[in-house]
Amino acid sequence: MKTGPVLTLTDDERQTLASWSRGRSTPARMVLRAKIVLAAAEGSMNKDIAIQVGTSKKTVSLWRHRFAEERLPGIERDAPRPGRTPSIPTATVERILHLTTLEKPTAATHWSTRTLAKEVGVSKATVQRIWSAHGLKPHLGKTFKVSNDPRFAEKLRDVVGLYLNPPDHALVLSCDEKSQIQAKVAADLSLPHAAAAGSRSLRHDDPRL
Repeated sequence: MKTGPVLTLTDDERQTLASWSRGRSTPARMVLRAKIVLAAAEGSMNKDIAIQVGTSKKTVSLWRHRFAEERLPGIERDAPRPGRTPSIPTATVERILHLTTLEKPTAATHWSTRTLAKEVGVSKATVQRIWSAHGLKPHLGKTFKVSNDPRFAEKLRDVVGLYLNPPDHALVLSCDEKSQIQAKVAADLSLPHAAAAGSRSLRHDDPRL
């Protein structure tokens, strides 16, 4: 049965590990790691060390390998957590927002997660997360109005950021069109023009107001 990497300790390493394993003020996780390494250096198998220190074989293997590769500094810091979702680079987010709001794909009215993911070189899940975070749903309509404002993506991030992380003691309000009353504008106009046209379509004496 495999025992893992063979560990040979220097006198200084053995003294430090022994101190950690007995130290009353040493964090419990460090005590455990020190005991694992000391037992491994004696030639014990992982399964026996796991029983001896009261942990799993997986944990023994992890810290045995970490010490073999990085020595004492390797067990002083915590191991990276598995399954952690890597952050999306800012440049990638900005490119996806730019393409979604300011450009159209070839021979299509709007981007799909598949076509945009292929264009940018990311996964469909990444595109969907960015769309969801910024309230974009081009895939739910037959057409998607693309803004002609070159700073639209920048403004969109600012507005969404205000809702997700408002300043202290601030009240964020959102205003939408009146229920069942829609401004009559051409569907192919971009959003800023459509909003302006809609505001002109209602007079001060209009009964719908």
